[in-house]
Amino acid sequence: MIENESMRCQGRELSFTEIVAIQELIDSHPSWRRHRICTELCRRWGWYTNRGLPKTFAARELLLKLEERVGLRLPAVQTSMRRRPWGIPRELPELRAPAEGNLIQASLKELQPLRWQVAEYGSELRQRALGYLRQYHYLGCDRPVGSHLFYVVSDRLERDLAVHLVGAAAWQCADRDRFIGWNATRRSQSLGRVANHSRFLILPWVKVERLASHLLGQLARRIVADWSHWHGVELALLESFVEIGRFKGAAYLAANWQRVGQTTGRTRQGQGRRAIKPRKAIWLLPLGKNFRTQLTGKATR
Repeated sequence: MIENESMRCQGRELSFTEIVAIQELIDSHPSWRRHRICTELCRRWGWYTNRGLPKTFAARELLLKLEERVGLRLPAVQTSMRRRPWGIPRELPELRAPAEGNLIQASLKELQPLRWQVAEYGSELRQRALGYLRQYHYLGCDRPVGSHLFYVVSDRLERDLAVHLVGAAAWQCADRDRFIGWNATRRSQSLGRVANHSRFLILPWVKVERLASHLLGQLARRIVADWSHWHGVELALLESFVEIGRFKGAAYLAANWQRVGQTTGRTRQGQGRRAIKPRKAIWLLPLGKNFRTQLTGKATR
């Protein structure tokens, strides 16, 4: 990178001078760990969420990308003194499925009213939700970072039925961006108003007809208010990527989501432009009639 160049990283345009200043900050505080550096960068840039919390996860990703792209020198990772993340034990307790006689087989009406709970950091509910995803979801689940909401849904008898994880949207997705009418500039400005329904698990012992589409419908009715409350941003669109061949997406279709295309299966690390991941159908759910205006800034007819 030369002096008169700039680069976009983590949605932020960084000049050569700013990158040099980051390196100087790191070099002038040799005792600082990475988290302390991220906190200072957030303070200097005024990089806070709408709830007033520093965007340390975004800052950390920015530092890692600068390390990869321009050779930024970061402090060594001090794993020996690393705290357990978010109050979660290093080994989550094993969650056993109930005996066959305790399977939840009922009509949807018999389970009502359903209870939705947000699994907050450090809570027992969050530990249980992570345990469910790691044991029973085919993708598992690493520790979620950045803006997200974890839901656990239970029935009127307080029996857990399902887990939702909604997080940050994919940075680029050609078919999604075409559907919205985005260019790169507008996408960088409005991406925070799109969220990704990244995990959806109905527990394997729950056998209830039409439960999946019902839960997707309930999610659509509550996510705008919940996301605004927890993250201070009004969502305009939900996205989800459903693996082709493994799932048909029937529940999404029944809940009025729209299939707008599919992924290529390629990643940034793919060599020779080969598909190295399963292709996924792209499902979108507008959260209001004016979602395109909200995301593009252009009035629609």
